[in-house]
Amino acid sequence: MSCISDLSQSNEYLSFRSSIPLRKIVVDSDGSKAWKIFDSGPKSVSCPLVCLPPVSGTADIFFKQVMGLASRGVRVVAAEPPPYWNLKEFCDGFKRLIDYLELDKVHIFGASLGGFVAQKFAELTKNCARVASLVLCNTFTDTTVFEYHDSSALFWLLPSLVLKRMLMGNFTTDKVDRRIAESIDFMVERLESLTQSELASRLTLNCTPMYVQPDLLNHLPVTILDVWDECALSSNVREDMYKSYPQAKLAHLKSGGNFPYLSRSDEVNLHLLIHLRQFDGTLQSASYLSLLKMPSNTQPEEGTVSYFNQREKFVKIS
Repeated sequence: MSCISDLSQSNEYLSFRSSIPLRKIVVDSDGSKAWKIFDSGPKSVSCPLVCLPPVSGTADIFFKQVMGLASRGVRVVAAEPPPYWNLKEFCDGFKRLIDYLELDKVHIFGASLGGFVAQKFAELTKNCARVASLVLCNTFTDTTVFEYHDSSALFWLLPSLVLKRMLMGNFTTDKVDRRIAESIDFMVERLESLTQSELASRLTLNCTPMYVQPDLLNHLPVTILDVWDECALSSNVREDMYKSYPQAKLAHLKSGGNFPYLSRSDEVNLHLLIHLRQFDGTLQSASYLSLLKMPSNTQPEEGTVSYFNQREKFVKIS
């Protein structure tokens, strides 16, 4: 039996779970598959920040972003996908989730695998322009950097215990400060809650040989959020990210480990607010407060959700 982590017993986490309901949303024909989301902040915002987790994460690992940013008027959706075994399945399911929530576009904060699938979603849905911007945290553009890419087709056969041990190898055992240690304990606890199919499908996505074509994303505002201390990604992977997005803004944290959104949440939230600030006063704003300040002559793009209901929203706001 695994121990209960300090973070899951913290007042902040308990307040998060008691105030923001976990929603399970089925968008695929397979009724057994459900996205798990926490949706906080003003529902009048149709271009929220969507947080996508790493292989070992669940939607609630972003509770510090959900609580911290929603208090600043930002709509935040922490989203955990059901088992998808290839990128097309994931992208189709994520698009259906966006449609179900009646969102025009989304800003995506993706961590590790979450950052990779965010890039691929933006690349594969470029023609329908569902992504407003990307914040990429400790992530990568090429899955062949992982040692298990040669055996990714066999993950569905492996028992849950073996899959968990593969992931646990990425968690540092070095001496770290208290907040990083707490973040690791919390992530281990989340990892224990995942089923065999959830783990196997995510590892399959993470390790099946694929790469991002960043030249197809050069129209998007991108922020790369990196941690300079010990983390799972090598300096070569980090440098490849910089070369792939030369136009990106860089947000560096001196420390924070693999999970800075937990261990250094104040700094991460500040960088997210700075990233989102460039959209203030536009229909791509993730903030209700920014929508209040939007010029009255701003016209929604024809065909978007906002085109049909934005005027009604502004009447209510005023």
